[in-house]
Amino acid sequence: MRRLFFYKPTELLPYINWIYFFHAWGLPPRFNGIANVHNCKACRMSWVNSFSENERVQAREAEHLHSEAIGLLRTMNDFYEARALVELLPAWSQDEDLIVVKAPQLPEISPSVETSVSDLKTTVLPLLRQQSPKSVSQPNLCLADFISPYPPDEPLIRKRLYTGTPDADVNNTLGIFATSVHNITGTTFNSDSYTHMLVQTLSDRLAEAAAEKMHEEVRRCFWGYAPEEHLLPHELFSERYQGLRPAVGYPSLPDQSLIFLLDQVADFGEIGIELTENGMMLPHAATAGLMFGHQAAQHFSIGCIDETQFTDYAGRRAMPADRLRRFLSRNLRSL
Repeated sequence: MRRLFFYKPTELLPYINWIYFFHAWGLPPRFNGIANVHNCKACRMSWVNSFSENERVQAREAEHLHSEAIGLLRTMNDFYEARALVELLPAWSQDEDLIVVKAPQLPEISPSVETSVSDLKTTVLPLLRQQSPKSVSQPNLCLADFISPYPPDEPLIRKRLYTGTPDADVNNTLGIFATSVHNITGTTFNSDSYTHMLVQTLSDRLAEAAAEKMHEEVRRCFWGYAPEEHLLPHELFSERYQGLRPAVGYPSLPDQSLIFLLDQVADFGEIGIELTENGMMLPHAATAGLMFGHQAAQHFSIGCIDETQFTDYAGRRAMPADRLRRFLSRNLRSL
């Protein structure tokens, strides 16, 4: 089950997390509050004056930067488009691996055919397990824990493959998502380095905002496991919804090379994403990862793995160790 989404930049304005925008410009998180201030001169100056005298220079800078960003965002509305895709697939777990049924297989299955899951065309997504839990009472987590283990419900999988609809049981469904921001007219904003950087940082935020809005629509309507959800932007940013959306490169999903497997399954090229040999996405303003609906799904950090764990993972990943080390260098324990 697959869907594409297309957004204009101004549609994504409520979904922009301005903390990361200001971080890119070297401003502390406390100045992102300007995004919640009424857009009139009196209110914005009142906000600036609410800071201590030695902080007002940065507060004025934040106010000015945000004002120019909003103006440029409206201009970008005529030249840029954000695209998103999500693929919801039957899945099950085997230890630290996720097994998903590839989308091209779906139309060929009939609910009346006694097809074994071993006959289906699947893709294995190898994952890593957390090395140090957040608390003594908590187990060491792996993203595979948020999908029900093998053996799967074969009749249910056949039905889902035939109808192309996800099951209400979120524990046997895995989402693969991607978003990208494109200049659809070829118009450049290179008149000066400041405007160019402003466009770049806004595009990065729009790619993340597209993921936020798309995920909301998926939860409420497309997947539909949370139809009554109504969250304010700050609640979305705090991830008070059911489920999880870790992007490739997140602490729980640190292996950047997994982007190649996700692309094989979900075809990111349909929204204009190309991958370099090092797994970077082009355009730069893009994001991709996994989507879980499990009620207990939560963020965590894998931490550093030892050589034995690395060797096991390399075998499951079916990748030469030397190449894989480049993708996992930050998670390899020094010997």
